[in-house]
Amino acid sequence: MIVRACPPMPCGTSAPDASRSSRARAAAINSPSSPSNVFSDIINLATRIPLPSGGGGSAALSYLALTQSENIFTDLSMISRGLQYRLSPTPEQQDSFLRFSGVCRAIYNAALFQRENFWRQYRNDTGKHLGYVAQARELTALRAEFDWIAAVSQTCQQQALRDLDVAFSRFFSGLARYPTPRRKGADESFRFQGREVAIKRLNRSWSAVRLPKIGWVRFRDTRPVRGVIKNATVCLTPLGWHISFCCEIAHEVAANDCPAVGIDRGVANTIALSTGELASVPLSRLRAQDRRHREAQRQAAARRRGSKRHAKAKRRATAAKSHAARTRKHWNHTQTTALARRFGTVCIENLRTANMTASARGTVAEPGRKVAQKSGLNRSILEHGWHQFETFLTYKLAASGGTLVKVNPRNTSRTCSECGAIDARSRENQATFACVHCGHEAHADVNAAINILQAGTRPSIREYARSRESRRAA
Repeated sequence: MIVRACPPMPCGTSAPDASRSSRARAAAINSPSSPSNVFSDIINLATRIPLPSGGGGSAALSYLALTQSENIFTDLSMISRGLQYRLSPTPEQQDSFLRFSGVCRAIYNAALFQRENFWRQYRNDTGKHLGYVAQARELTALRAEFDWIAAVSQTCQQQALRDLDVAFSRFFSGLARYPTPRRKGADESFRFQGREVAIKRLNRSWSAVRLPKIGWVRFRDTRPVRGVIKNATVCLTPLGWHISFCCEIAHEVAANDCPAVGIDRGVANTIALSTGELASVPLSRLRAQDRRHREAQRQAAARRRGSKRHAKAKRRATAAKSHAARTRKHWNHTQTTALARRFGTVCIENLRTANMTASARGTVAEPGRKVAQKSGLNRSILEHGWHQFETFLTYKLAASGGTLVKVNPRNTSRTCSECGAIDARSRENQATFACVHCGHEAHADVNAAINILQAGTRPSIREYARSRESRRAA
């Protein structure tokens, strides 16, 4: 297994010193003045608090597991793809899941506390940075000292430490925020290595996966598992327990000679193609789920915090929100898969969705204008899932040998696709475009999609000048 090294920062990672004797390393770890004993002290403190039935707690969903659930990475002829299935565990297995996630959470939070408060002392004593290697070495001693830690698979605990190491690496690289402690009920997950799990087919609809120290767990087999399983992540969502397999699949990208298409994203129609096709997410279903979510939130607000009825209303609210997210995700998957199969080049606008959906509230000194209108537009953009659509389309085109071209969105909705005239008066309303110069009439979103296609497929000025110079030289 490859250990990712952090930059040379206070909380970075460094390789162990091979010249140091094992006796010296053991003395440094077990010395009363060594900060490594803090790890054991934190675990000792945790054992004084009685754990509820099932363990409680949660482990961290690592950045790698999150990206592997949707993204695809190409390496020569191999691609990695995440396949998610819904588990059907027994009550005893659910208790084991909670116990595994609770122990992994304790390991993660203790390691985070140690890195935050004792990295300087560890560096002064050992001359090295406190990282994954040192903390994984202490984990072995902890498993020998505490039975409730040894009862959980060591791989899951090591993966929790790797999650923390990756979190610090991304923080020091400027890609993420500072790591935060994991909370019970919010991050219920743990991960195994692929070589430790096995899958067997039970019948046409069900299969079972063998997890170390848990046993065979049934899951709904909706599609075959292809390739080599690299890791398996078990997580609890508002819709139940799920397992995600990260599979490495041999893949050969063939030449893609399919035609090109331009796509305009909007709020009236989610996507409009330059071919004249219009498609939109099932808004009626999403808004029905949103009403159920709001009703459950009102019920939770009217009930006493901490009561069972309050928790039940919160679970109902999160389930309604998750159903809406799954509906949107399914629609984006089906549309992007169809586009990747039909077209070889897809041109879209280079939209910064995070900036477009920022609040217009402003500050006390400089209050914003039309805050309610901007809030409604933000909800509409997020409801259609523009960024998710772009993310799915990116990796599916890469897998099919296609190309995704992002163009400047400036004036794409005000330009006539026939004569090229730019005039705001041509956009009569949301759906109608009538050029005031040449009289061309079309659907406004389709006209914008054609402009996007033309901007993405026409040669740039620099390419034109280069080709012209090459012709002169010839």
